[in-house]
Amino acid sequence: MHVLVLGAGLAGVSTAWYLHRAGFEVSVVDRQPEAGRETSFANGGQISISHPEPWSNPATPFLALRWLGKPDAPLQFHPRANSDQWLWALRFLHECLPWRSRRNTEAIAALATFSGERLRALRAETGIAYDHREGGILHLFFTPDEFRHAPERAALLERFGIAARVCNADECIALEPALASQRGALAGGLYAPGDESGDAFRFTQALAARLREEGVRFHYDTRIDGLAAANGRIHGVEVLDAEGRRGMLAAKAYVVCMGSFSAQMVAPLGERLPIYPVKGYSVTAPVADPARAPEVSLTDESRRIVCSRLGDRLRIAGTAELGGFETHVRPERIRTILDWVQTRFPGAIDPAQGTPWAGLRPATPGNLPIIGKGPCENLWLNTGHGTLGWTLACGSAAALAELMLGRRPAPHFPFRVAA
Repeated sequence: MHVLVLGAGLAGVSTAWYLHRAGFEVSVVDRQPEAGRETSFANGGQISISHPEPWSNPATPFLALRWLGKPDAPLQFHPRANSDQWLWALRFLHECLPWRSRRNTEAIAALATFSGERLRALRAETGIAYDHREGGILHLFFTPDEFRHAPERAALLERFGIAARVCNADECIALEPALASQRGALAGGLYAPGDESGDAFRFTQALAARLREEGVRFHYDTRIDGLAAANGRIHGVEVLDAEGRRGMLAAKAYVVCMGSFSAQMVAPLGERLPIYPVKGYSVTAPVADPARAPEVSLTDESRRIVCSRLGDRLRIAGTAELGGFETHVRPERIRTILDWVQTRFPGAIDPAQGTPWAGLRPATPGNLPIIGKGPCENLWLNTGHGTLGWTLACGSAAALAELMLGRRPAPHFPFRVAA
């Protein structure tokens, strides 16, 4: 059966890979000139299985109030005259209820663990290189109040089968010697040895190249204008190519992997996906002094900033803004990220050599991606991964392939299945 995947980002290319491996004939369409050019391009680089707790948790509303009006706040809300934004925000608050946050955390942990297994198997099969590291992730706490919750988090992760151990400041520095300058400021950490890091863009590019070698067709520079539907089925995808020619791409089945734009694509079909773009920022800079730059991937839990070593580059990312679909790089947000790396790892990079970037994370209120059946008989969805797109990519795609084969995927997760 021929399947057309809409979107050539990390989710779309991963979906194409697992569908191709499952025996489907696969094509991919994307408006960009190559794979991975949007949200997958410069994300934080972490495969963070040890961070299943969603942003929508009981502590977030209080933190949001504390951050209100602060230009360097990790989370900012820019009100728009848009009902979708306000409805999403209300749903987000609902997902902050303790029992819903627990449910979402359990589901994300199950899918993340499965996804890590799938990623390792894919890497073993293909041998693709993407500046990946298997040195785990070290979560850092810079206040005693935040650090006192670390044992509870470690115990929770252990219940999910995710290895984690609490570290004092000296143990953190032993794991990552570049933290030595922070000895007086660091309260402690939580180390998850099973986590990984890597360049999602290079992964997506390498996997797309492998798929092209195996006969999968990619329609690049092709804008998707809409889905042609009748009698409960999709009959084609209306597109506009680089020369301005309108046309229709047809297949037997279709998978929407369009990130933040997925909701707009299926809305004419009567489906209101609870996805809203949450803008994040990153800076990628060449390492100036290897002795000062961290080797282990880090998460600053106090500032909500992550840092990953990608070969001879350092990627620092963070912040979240709810303000629509604009991707303008705001200098003050980049300044916050650069101030962080200069404070924590002075001399590690030359800030003048840093490349700033902003992208839109396709977030659902509870941070659970939407995987499974769409509103039409032959339409499927793999979207809404929010801050965990890299972490959940392979597991989500492998699970969707199973669903399309009529089988139940292994993870205990609320997949969308046929009634």
